[in-house]
Amino acid sequence: MPNIKSSERSVKTDAERRARNFAVRSTIRTVSRKVVESVNAGNTDEAKALLINASKTIDKAASKGVVHKNAAARKKSRLARKLNALAN
Repeated sequence: MPNIKSSERSVKTDAERRARNFAVRSTIRTVSRKVVESVNAGNTDEAKALLINASKTIDKAASKGVVHKNAAARKKSRLARKLNALAN
């Protein structure tokens, strides 16, 4: 535990921020997994709807700084490629 008062406060806020970021990252993994599962099952229409939802979730995380904007773009691109491979 830190000895300095401001450091004690920052430990508390860091823990809150870490918990929030963990939840957002978990949500990203969940929506991404649902898209991949839908693509693997061959459900094109469902996968398209899930991809839109996943893109929205990933963009929100990037805007809040949970993930880097380039990492967010990469995740969205990979999901879209999987969906497009199914369509072709």
